[in-house]
Amino acid sequence: MIYLKNWLKSILSFFVFLKFKDIWELKEYLESHHKESGILASIYSQYLDKKGSYIGIPAKFQNKPYFPHGMLGIFISDLTEIGKNAVIFQQVTIGAIRTKGSKNIGNPKIGDNCYIGAGAKILGNITIGNNCRIGANAVVTKDMEDNSVAYCSPTIIKKKQEKMDNRFYVLSEDNQSELYYEDGKFHQSSKD
Repeated sequence: MIYLKNWLKSILSFFVFLKFKDIWELKEYLESHHKESGILASIYSQYLDKKGSYIGIPAKFQNKPYFPHGMLGIFISDLTEIGKNAVIFQQVTIGAIRTKGSKNIGNPKIGDNCYIGAGAKILGNITIGNNCRIGANAVVTKDMEDNSVAYCSPTIIKKKQEKMDNRFYVLSEDNQSELYYEDGKFHQSSKD
């Protein structure tokens, strides 16, 4: 049965890529048609899974970014916005901050002509200006003005006195309640 499923997936993928010239054209189709499920979305997800990557279908790009080393280990969250002519190297994370009490809860917005080095992390509701360069392994959690450069420096570790709540929080589907992830599943948050 597993062989039959894999064979069927291969055949479906073949026909999908007769219609779409590459994975990016498929992503653009899914985004423009607001399709986050179904056969085409499944093939898109499978392709990225094989690369160890996730690029959310709703993520907005002004045009196709350039991936010098392919889409290896790249994570781009669903509500991220990226301008024209982005260059994104391997192992980059462009992600939302969703932990309770954190600053900058939300998703990044990245301007035009930005160069994002290998292993860089861009996190939270921040704005990266146009023509910015983010060096390899840099962690950016603050806004960057146009024509800025971010690069690594020694990590600073700061001890907190209180226990921190590092659970991942989301809104329920009806946006009426808050859920947190713990013990392998989401739980309703208490109102205290």
